[in-house]
Order: sequence, then C-alpha cells, then structure tokens
Amino acid sequence: MAWSQVTHTFPPRSKGSYLVTHEVERAVEGELRKYKIGMCNIFLQHTSASLCLNENVCREVREDLTMALDHIAPETLRYKHTDEGPDDMPGHVKSAVMGVSLDIPIRDGKLALGTWQGIYLCEHRTYQHRRTVVITIQGEKSGK
Repeated sequence: MAWSQVTHTFPPRSKGSYLVTHEVERAVEGELRKYKIGMCNIFLQHTSASLCLNENVCREVREDLTMALDHIAPETLRYKHTDEGPDDMPGHVKSAVMGVSLDIPIRDGKLALGTWQGIYLCEHRTYQHRRTVVITIQGEKSGK
C-alpha cells in the first residue's frame, strides 16, 4: 500500500460551476500513473466553494447548477452572518449542501470516472477567489 499527496491551487474564478477534471488530472498525473488500483481523495480547503461530480459535456448543466444553488440559498434571506458581504453566508450554505471532498477510484493509473462524469469546482462567492485542493492518492502501485 502506498500514499501520495499533491496540493493544487486553481486560478481565481468568480461565481459559477467550472469543469476542472483536466486541471486535477494534470496536477497528479506524475503520481497517478504509478498506481494500478486505489482511491483518490480531492479535498477543497475552503468554506464558500464546493466540489462535485456531474455532466462533463454540456455547459448548460453548469449554468443550471449555479442557478439552482442560488435558488436554494439566495442572498436575500435574512442571514445573521453578514460581515463578509451578502454572498458569504449563501456560499457557506451551498458548500455545506454540496460538500468539499470527492473520492474517485483509480484504475490502471487513471481516475475511473464514468463516460459523462467530470469534476466541478463550484465557486459560490461573487468575486474571484483562488481555491486550493489537497489531492491524496492511496493504493497499490503497479510493478512498472
């Protein structure tokens, strides 16, 4: 059993749902290809953004996801925590609902995502923020 860990910082992004599968794969490709079988955990170190797996082709899915999350946690509610602006507490709610961690199986040195699955970074704050993930790989390395 072996472990590897990489930290990756995404470029600043404003509010929206972003397909980041290729960015994550590039961040770990040197390590990932060494594993025959295992698990990859991607942990987002923030409280007003989230991660999820979803449709990897149609841009409208990302736009609709952002719209639906705005409906679930609108800025117009009477939040008590308002020190960091009107988009902060809704960002915390969305992060709590969506989650900040993904576990993806590894098969033959690659993430074993489904055909239509992609990794999303969902930024819940209005203005651009730089987000960091810790990517931890655990598994059996190949004999190569």
